[in-house]
Amino acid sequence: MTAATATAPRPAPPRAPGHADEAPFTGTVRLARHVLRRDRVRIPVWALSISGLIGYFSAVLPIAYPDPAALQARAAIMKDPSGAFMTGPGYGLDDYTFGRLLANEMVGMLAVATALMSIFLVVRHTRAEEETGRAELVRAGVVGRHAPLTAALLDVLVANVVVTAAFAAVMVASDLDAPDSLAVSVAIGVVGLVFGAVAAVTAQLAEHSRSASGMAGAALGLAYVLRGVGDARQLGGSALSWASPIGWAQQTRAFVDLRWWPLLLCVALAVALTALAYVLAGRRDVGAGLVPARAGRADARPGLLGVAGLSARMERGSVVGWAIGLVVFAVLTGSMGQGIVESFEDQPQLAEIFGGAGEGDILRGTLASFLGFFAMAVAVYVVIAVNRLRREEDEGRTAAVLATGVSRARWLGGSLLVTGAAATLLLAVSGLALGAGAGASVGDSSLAGQFALAALVYVPVVWCFMGLAVLALGARVAPGWVWLVLIASIIVGMYGPMMELPDAVLDAAPFGLVPLVPSEDPAALPLILMVGVAAALAGLAAAAFRRRDLTA
Repeated sequence: MTAATATAPRPAPPRAPGHADEAPFTGTVRLARHVLRRDRVRIPVWALSISGLIGYFSAVLPIAYPDPAALQARAAIMKDPSGAFMTGPGYGLDDYTFGRLLANEMVGMLAVATALMSIFLVVRHTRAEEETGRAELVRAGVVGRHAPLTAALLDVLVANVVVTAAFAAVMVASDLDAPDSLAVSVAIGVVGLVFGAVAAVTAQLAEHSRSASGMAGAALGLAYVLRGVGDARQLGGSALSWASPIGWAQQTRAFVDLRWWPLLLCVALAVALTALAYVLAGRRDVGAGLVPARAGRADARPGLLGVAGLSARMERGSVVGWAIGLVVFAVLTGSMGQGIVESFEDQPQLAEIFGGAGEGDILRGTLASFLGFFAMAVAVYVVIAVNRLRREEDEGRTAAVLATGVSRARWLGGSLLVTGAAATLLLAVSGLALGAGAGASVGDSSLAGQFALAALVYVPVVWCFMGLAVLALGARVAPGWVWLVLIASIIVGMYGPMMELPDAVLDAAPFGLVPLVPSEDPAALPLILMVGVAAALAGLAAAAFRRRDLTA
């Protein structure tokens, strides 16, 4: 009897009311405040960056298309199936206005940008937190199972509200009708919510953050293609257009025949996907994915045994995504070629906005100035890519590589080699797509090759920004100052002529040092000096990285 009593299991202690297992949303408010604090810079930067595109086009498009005849010439291009595929269903083409141009041609592109923001934010605060082990530490406290996911979704909701408000403010400030401007802004915001919910689902399925982002990005790409094919089949969109949330956003017919009900489809889909994410979250362990990771090869491919090969494999998805986005935007921009030529021929003084593009070949001069905008985007890519090395170091993977006998100089040099090559490729692809779009507009196929080569003159300035970013990494200082320099350079490069800044400021800005090839002869000296500056920055970064402790 005594032995039986001694071995009897003890009853489980009673759980306190509000225990995390009984209240799956316990701690949500506190976690949401923490997440929003972490994104207090990211969200405004996203909002300003995306809404800045509308501000830029609001300033430039009236110059490129100053009268109804120019707008109708643009509308004729959009009636072509290829134009519809790249832009939208084509409502209001018979009486094209500035508002209709923005709604028809920009909503899809801006919705994609907002969707990417939502995907990155959700994966950052869900799957990435589990992958690093921080989520398990958080859950060890009085935190419910669904609190981290709810906090991430609230963060995305706030981000999309901020983006929507920024869009609406910019469009109303551009003298566009307030109800239609609000509809366009809300449409872009609800598309962001849809793909935030998509990312919430993929974060439950995938075991790694890269896989979760890739799956959500693939869903976004499929939505864009379905919308494009559907709009290309029939003016105003076909049944296939209604298979895409991006198509629903464009079916509001803003500035033509406004209707709000298509946005209810986006809201319903976002709610359904969010509910699915919660169901899936309840059926898996923390840190695990419902879809098991694919077993790798027993032996690594020879190319993965080197630093450069491993870096190229890790950057492959990111480079492909950037290339697709740049190609879409470049073809769309190049397709305005004929309208630009006609506008500048009627009003030559407008060419001053584009840095004197009216001298000589108007089309080539203007497109050469547009190349600078794509170079700015590629500069953003290289800073992001270098900052990813900082995360590799923080999460211990850099130390694991160095433990194999790889020197610090080799690790840093191999990574920079891949980033520099990827930036060069993105520049060439952007120039090729810009020239191809312009060539289709004016009937000159040679423009594609010309601008693919012309884009390469921006390689030195992009490498300089890569050098700044790697110097911040090597010296282990906050990368904020690199972003400050880059953003200031972009603002001066994009808006400097319109703000009538002094020529000395415009010429001294990094992107202003690059000649407008092919409308101008390339000046070798500034390019050589920039290559030297980039090499010096990389050398200083390598020296600083070699002397400091990891993560110190």
